[in-house]
Order: sequence, then structure tokens, then C-alpha cells
Amino acid sequence: MSYEKFSADNAALLLIDHQVGTMGWVKSIPFDELKRNALMLAQTASILKLPVVLTSSMEEYAQGPLLSELETILPAEFASRVKRMGIVNAMDDESFAAAVKATGRRKLIIAGVTNDVCTVYPALSLVRDGYEVQVVADGGGSPSAMADDIALRRMEKGGVTLTTTNQLIAELAGSWATPEGGQLVQVLMTALQG
Repeated sequence: MSYEKFSADNAALLLIDHQVGTMGWVKSIPFDELKRNALMLAQTASILKLPVVLTSSMEEYAQGPLLSELETILPAEFASRVKRMGIVNAMDDESFAAAVKATGRRKLIIAGVTNDVCTVYPALSLVRDGYEVQVVADGGGSPSAMADDIALRRMEKGGVTLTTTNQLIAELAGSWATPEGGQLVQVLMTALQG
């Protein structure tokens, strides 16, 4: 298998269900760390002008609204987010599938909550459909460490590449010496100091 790095020119970011209620169900990673990583991914996409698709599930129920910071970082994407009504696999939602296709990108970065329900099925569906998929393992989480481990193993076995927030940001940056790279260093430093 040949390696071609993900970059601002060839990748898109899918943020799935980073909702305050759903994130509260995650126990495999601390809430603050999960939130920090999700927001770092959003900031990275904003700096690099990556296409982004946001989606939520049943915001009016226990899942709650998307993180309000996402509206500040990605206002247009937040306004056009795909609101699913309980469809587990986001790729089974026609509006979400159309938004993914509209990015025009074949390399997709996914972070979702929870990894064991909301991330695993679209990731596997997209690999099946010929996309190259990286799942940001610490940009999501699950209700237990075992649930998270099994979901990540299932995705990896299904052809998904697993990564972490810092690793992905470094890959997308390519160089810290560019203007965008300098901004990304600030995102990383701010997060690590916070």
C-alpha cells in the first residue's frame, strides 16, 4: 500500500456529533481533553481552509447541541450542519452523504462521538465506498475503554487508518515554517498549555 499524505489540498474533515450531551457519555477519554481535541481539529481546518462537514443527531434531546465553540470557529459549516434525526450511520443520511460528496475530496478525516457508535459505521462505509479514511482516535471516545478499543480495532481491521489529533495536525501542516504552520504551532501550544 502506497502512502500519500493527507494535506489541505486533498482532504476534508468530518466532525460527527460533538454534542454536549453525547460527549458527557464518554468515559474512555476525559471530557476536557476530548473537547480540546475536537476544537483543535476545527481550528486546523479553519486555518488550512479544509472543507468541513458538521453533523449532529437529535439536538433537541439528551444528545444536546453541538459545542458552541464550533459555531465561532466554523460559522458557515455550523450554520449548514446536517441535523440527523436518529440515523446511526451518518452516511445513511442523504443530506450528510451529499455533503461529503460535495467536498470533492477522496481523503477524509473523521472525528466523532461516540467512536463505538457514531464513528465506526460511517468510517467503514466510506472505506467500502473507496475513500481513504483517517479516524482521529482522541477526537472521539466511547462510554468505556473496552468499547473504544473494540471500535478502533474494528475500524482498523476494516481499512481505516487511526491517528491522533497532534499527529494529524503535523501531517496536514507539513512544515511549521509556513504562515499556516506557524498558526498551527500556536493552536498546539495553546492546547498543550491549557
